[in-house]
Amino acid sequence: MKLPNKLFSYNQSIISKFPMVLGVISKKKDITIYQLYICVIDQFDDITEFFYTLDCLYSLGKIDYDYKLRRLRYAV
Repeated sequence: MKLPNKLFSYNQSIISKFPMVLGVISKKKDITIYQLYICVIDQFDDITEFFYTLDCLYSLGKIDYDYKLRRLRYAV
């Protein structure tokens, strides 16, 4: 996981990707993980970086996952 430190600047870290991901989720209300990845694919180096970002946002309580509908939503 890339966090800002001596090796990685803020712009290279996954924390800099939070606003972009949250912006897409807040506009679409409910979105599948695949649809979200298609929307932001050009901002990530690989899919693991994308999933680390989702993992951090979920851990922070910023996004929620509906297991029944299999969709992400913005947690208010």
